[in-house]
Amino acid sequence: MGVPRIRFRSISKSYPGVRALDGVDLALAPGSVHALVGENGAGKSTLIKVLAGAVQPDSGDIELDGVQVAIRTARAGRSQGIAVVYQEFNLARDMTVAENVFLGCWPQSRWGGVNYPALNAEAGRVLAGLGVSIPVTSPVRGLSVARQQMVEIAKALAQDARVLVLDEPSAVLMPDELRTLFRVVCDARARGISVLYVSHRLSEIFEIADTVSVLRDGRHVSTRPIAEVTRDLLVREMVGRPLTDEFPARVAHCGQLALRVQGLTAKGRFRGVGFDVHAGEVFGLTGLIGSGRTSVAQAIFGEVRPSAGKVQVGSTIGPFRNPRRGLAAGVMLLPEDRKQAGLLLERPLRENITLASRSESARLGFLNLARERDVAARYLAELRIRAVSTEAAAGTLSGGNQQKVLLARCMTRAVRVLLLDEPTRGVDVGGKYEIYQLINRLVAKGVAIVMISSELPEIIGMCDRIGVMHEGRLAGVLDNRSRQVTQEEIMRLAAGTR
Repeated sequence: MGVPRIRFRSISKSYPGVRALDGVDLALAPGSVHALVGENGAGKSTLIKVLAGAVQPDSGDIELDGVQVAIRTARAGRSQGIAVVYQEFNLARDMTVAENVFLGCWPQSRWGGVNYPALNAEAGRVLAGLGVSIPVTSPVRGLSVARQQMVEIAKALAQDARVLVLDEPSAVLMPDELRTLFRVVCDARARGISVLYVSHRLSEIFEIADTVSVLRDGRHVSTRPIAEVTRDLLVREMVGRPLTDEFPARVAHCGQLALRVQGLTAKGRFRGVGFDVHAGEVFGLTGLIGSGRTSVAQAIFGEVRPSAGKVQVGSTIGPFRNPRRGLAAGVMLLPEDRKQAGLLLERPLRENITLASRSESARLGFLNLARERDVAARYLAELRIRAVSTEAAAGTLSGGNQQKVLLARCMTRAVRVLLLDEPTRGVDVGGKYEIYQLINRLVAKGVAIVMISSELPEIIGMCDRIGVMHEGRLAGVLDNRSRQVTQEEIMRLAAGTR
């Protein structure tokens, strides 16, 4: 490759009880897309933070275009032309698109204020270069997730980046939005920018990457041209063992009616939604972002107050006025945004796991901490959650392990209906398989599951029936017990063309 754009030399980093990186040697070529894959906890996020200057390594060096550099801070990383777009966006949501694109370096007017005409014009030029049309004077808060991501990328490229790091960039994108992202990545590569593309979606790796590197347990396992790699080889190197099937087999045995939704409406979100789910069934709910699928789950649980319609769980009639009523009826929701709506990031895993069932660890009104620790420890082991102890803060775990903590919480309480909103977002291929096995175990016990997902292969591989939302309405329900539904059928319904 000649002189690498980035070279990591023997990078190591440890945290209390965890060896996050262990002597990683890795090189990125100029003008290429280099994919980085590995299980949750493999060290990908730590390596990104080291490159960005957000984390200092214990040992090792970084070279940029053949010159050793010391990246002590995030500001220093940006000044070296290293731009990182994290999975959780770093945008000022109440500011405009233009203000975000040039955040921290707004052009000044002759009177010392912000030169807004120049700012807006320059932001428009950067966005036009990406081939996306976003009003530069619009507040970021009102943009879709896909458009917010484009603002993040524009913000990165406005810095004259030499290296663009994309951390799980497709986690919330539908197929048409993914095509836009790929075009932007290819344009960046053609301009000589090195793109480090981190993703758990292996199909994307084979479509977009020139080279792929695997990390496992903080160590560099391999780097190869993508043409020399197979999916099975990647999975084996990532998890240390072969996975025979992406989706564990399950025979649908539907029992009694567990959930009935009739004419459910929430003004401005969705209208007239109705479907049934039986005990022992996985009912998929999908659609384009903004179609109302998450709002339907929130209304079933009691988090969103519907204006019309009925929810029935067993013999209990709703809708439920609040989540407490939903829980009492036997409904639980695993939220889409685990950090904002799911986890207490600063609190220990013990509390996070038992949050929905703490009364079971109490006696005479006093919490039994030993009992709570025992419950949490059992689920840490059962779900193979990588953590130092039950007292570790939830925010210290990798994304996939955080997702398992939420699932553990759902399993501590007997439920009739489990609503899973993007249950494998940000989870590696091995972790996904484990979550799918957990879902199958719950279904075998008679739990009715509603799975909301943007990943169509996941919806097809796991769901017995698939409801497709379009602009706030349920466009159709597809029978998928034989796993014969195609992505094209789903997308036709999602786009309103059938």
